[in-house]
Amino acid sequence: MKGKNGYLVRFIVLLVLLSFVLLPMTASAAKDTLRFCDFSWDSAQVHNRIAGFIFKHGMGYDLEYIPGDTIMLNTAMLQDDADINMESWTQNIQELYNKMIKSGKVLDLGSNFADNWQGWLVPTYVIKGDAKRGIKPVAPDLKSVADLAKYWKLFKDPEVPTKGRFYNSIPGWGCTKVNSTKLKTYGLDKYFNDFITGSDAALSGSMAAAFKKGKPWVGYYWEPTWVLGKFDMTRLEEPPFDPEVWKKNKGCTYGSVEVNILVNARLTKDAPDVVEMLKKYETTTATINEVLAYMQDTKGNTEDGAMWFLKNKADVWTTWVSPDVAKKVKAALK
Repeated sequence: MKGKNGYLVRFIVLLVLLSFVLLPMTASAAKDTLRFCDFSWDSAQVHNRIAGFIFKHGMGYDLEYIPGDTIMLNTAMLQDDADINMESWTQNIQELYNKMIKSGKVLDLGSNFADNWQGWLVPTYVIKGDAKRGIKPVAPDLKSVADLAKYWKLFKDPEVPTKGRFYNSIPGWGCTKVNSTKLKTYGLDKYFNDFITGSDAALSGSMAAAFKKGKPWVGYYWEPTWVLGKFDMTRLEEPPFDPEVWKKNKGCTYGSVEVNILVNARLTKDAPDVVEMLKKYETTTATINEVLAYMQDTKGNTEDGAMWFLKNKADVWTTWVSPDVAKKVKAALK
């Protein structure tokens, strides 16, 4: 081959050869997309976006937030359709959790926040009143779930006034079935309608609306949450936790719940830096209550809450990552 055509052909051949040499290098440099279980409650979504921001801007990963309920998304992890669960309320899904861990496809990296709580509660003014708001106590000896039968009329269901209304949690959540079983075990299904709310916003909104008007309210809630960070609520006593009673009919208080971080076992090979960071990731109920209360006060979303945490709690999250990663994350926050 002579002349310009010969040089052109040789140049094209060289480019083709180089493309084959560089292709494996490009592929090996690419990082997986991390798929988060994006549950419907705010704290889980905030944790997803805190971790996600670090992984994207500090480590170079792409992200995907998969919406869904507790059972669906944990099952997705078992089927290799999701990678990270930042809030596994383990005892609420114990059977499924055991199956996930036993399979070897899912790993438990330990606690996200250990000082959590869940149970039944009422506004404190129902028991003690609130002199500043002109609210008198209407159930001064209400202390436990056993006392609710006597006071059901205070919590009258506007749609079925022959019973009170118990505000249960969300369809698809493991605790919703637990609360329904508790109502029957305590004999309270005779006095209360099991009102299952359609969303976390509807449940928290019902409590907030009652609190604003100074009206009675009884139902299930948990923390960390913005409502328990803002409103004075009193937990109702239940019989002490007993594993045998719990297994039989849930007729006792919620046991100490492990709120742990779960990951797809595949990440130990495909994204070991992600696994190492999540092993160090840990917060507290008080801290996340603060984040959620900020969101409520500013009408912000979960991404806003995550950004507030990253900007104001650098003393916490920088302990999870290397100085280089921390530098990149801080630069992305500006």
